[in-house]
Parts: sequence; structure tokens; C-alpha cells
Amino acid sequence: MDKNRKGIKMKFQKVIIYYFSVTGNAKNAALWIADEVKRKGMDFEIINIAKINNQEIPKPAAYTLIGFCSPTHGFHFPEIMRKFIYSFPKTNNCSAFIANTRAGLRIGKMFLPGLSGVLHYWSSLILIKKGFKIAGLRPVDLPSNWLLLHPALRKTGIDLIFRHTEPKVRQFAKNILDGKKDYRALYDIIQDTLISPIAIGYMYVGRYLFAKSFISSSDCDNCGICKKTCPVNAIKQVNGRMFWTYKCESCMRCMNNCPQKAIETAHGFILVFVFLLVALLRYGLKQLLAIEPFKDLYWLQTGAIEFLISSIIFIPFLILAYRIMHWLLRFRIFERFIVYTSLSKYKFWGRYKAPKNKLT
Repeated sequence: MDKNRKGIKMKFQKVIIYYFSVTGNAKNAALWIADEVKRKGMDFEIINIAKINNQEIPKPAAYTLIGFCSPTHGFHFPEIMRKFIYSFPKTNNCSAFIANTRAGLRIGKMFLPGLSGVLHYWSSLILIKKGFKIAGLRPVDLPSNWLLLHPALRKTGIDLIFRHTEPKVRQFAKNILDGKKDYRALYDIIQDTLISPIAIGYMYVGRYLFAKSFISSSDCDNCGICKKTCPVNAIKQVNGRMFWTYKCESCMRCMNNCPQKAIETAHGFILVFVFLLVALLRYGLKQLLAIEPFKDLYWLQTGAIEFLISSIIFIPFLILAYRIMHWLLRFRIFERFIVYTSLSKYKFWGRYKAPKNKLT
């Protein structure tokens, strides 16, 4: 809320919630907030940013509350949401809130929060520079869908986490709509700051590794659902087989929605690639230091320098390795090896399905 010149409180005249969601977590959070707006009898819109062009974003009218809801990828917003916020038009007399879904856990009767990293602070600074007042910052602890790194949670656990989190999100919405500030995200500022280097590393290196870890197995019937429903158009068909480009946000929609469960994470391939890259790097440095002009440059073998060099050569090596793997998948014996060294192939790994909600 804002105040006019006479000091009288002015209610938000409209609420617009922009969200990016792939398996349903962020969409559910956006719907819970929109539901509280509806109960207040306020005018509102809820918009999926994957379905609009950034050039079409209208400048919000005065006294509009703008919300941004999105998952957390690598302790930051995914690139599609970062670009959306960065390209959002400047404004006056408008407020904004940020709600991010992150990997919440349940151990026994305990519900453990995830980590958000730098996304609240980066997003807030950008929005403040554009003329917004920040009304709220809220992490939303919902189950992780990152089947790259862990198996899917069981349905019972997913439902319990959702029921535990929903009232908190609704209360967050009520606080903002009643004119209160809600900066719950700042409670985690210490741990979020400590992991910020990981967020930066993921933005520039990590997401490319994850983007090149997907394959379509011989179970694929070329239905094209993954390609059609990819929110960032990152999947194309190369030589009759699905191919993941660097637009991929590692959002898991394709893997979780494939009716044939034909999309796998090539865990074996990634492990072999990283092992060979590290081995080649160390061997190359050893050979380099054996040459007369470089014999005294032992600082090249420090961890920080090795990491920097690895990062520089990582992406071109990965492009080549993924292309070779994709070509070799046409051979049955190689395809079976890649599939059966993928943990996602096995039943215990499962697939993630978020509960479906709608406005009341």
C-alpha cells in the first residue's frame, strides 16, 4: 500500500502475479497468493511468463502490486525469470513482492527449509532501481523436483510438505494486502550469502553441465510432448533423437511429463566426463611444467587456478562430448550402457508430480 498527499492509506488498485513454473510448485504458490487476492475482492491477473514475449510487458499503472513467483535453480532464479525482471518496465508508485520455491525437506515430523542464495537481493536491487517499493520477500519450501541430483519424493511426503507450506504462503499474501511488510527471506541472509559463490558458479558453468545431461532412450516414440511443452524451447530433434540445447533451464518438465519415461539423466556419462576432464587437465599441467620456460610456475597447480582453467575449457569440451554421445546413442550397445548407468532409469528414482490446485 501507499499513502496519498493527505496521508490516507490507498489500497492496491490491482495485483498482477507473473510466474514461471514447470512441474507445478511455483504455479501453486502463485495460485495461493491469487486466491487471497480474490477473497479480498481485488482486481488481479496471473500470468505465465513462458507464454508472453518480454517486449509485450505493459507498464503497470500506479498503485499496482506486482508479484514474481519462480523456482530456485542453483540458488538463483532461472535465466528466464532473471531476464524477465531485468527487462520489466520502470514505474512509479508501484510495489512488488518476490516468492521463490526452493527445496524443502521432511525428515520424520520435521520440515526443513531450503536455501535461496542471491535471488532475493539481486531481484530487489533491480526492482528498486526500476522504481518499485519492495512489499515482501518470501521463500516457499516445497519439494525439490531436481531428478538430476536425487530421486523423487513419495506422494505422501509431497502432500505433507504442501499442506505445511500453503498456510504460510497465504499468510504472506494477507500481510502484503493488508499493507504490512513481510521480509521473511531476510532471516536466511547469512547462509544465503555464504552460498552465493555457488549461485554464480551455477549461472556461468553448472547449468551448462545439467543441460547436457539429458538423453532420450530407445523407449522414446517421438510423440514430441517434451519438445512442445518445453517452456524455453530448448529441445530439438537431431538425427531422429531429442537433443537438449543450452537454452535448457534443467527444469525437469520434460523428464517428469514424458508418458514413456524415456528421458533419462546420463549420470554415468557426466561422471566419466568430469573424471576425464580433471585427469586430462592435471596431466596437461604436469607436462607443461616439465617444459623449461614453465618449470617455476608451480602456482598453476593451486586449486583456484585449476578450477579457473577447468571452467574456461569446460564448455567447449562438453559441447564436443555431448555431440559425440548423442551420435553414439544410435548404437544399441552404447545406448543401453548410457541408460543403465542412469539412476533415473530405475523405479526407485521415480518422477515428480506436484498436487494440482485452482482458484476457489
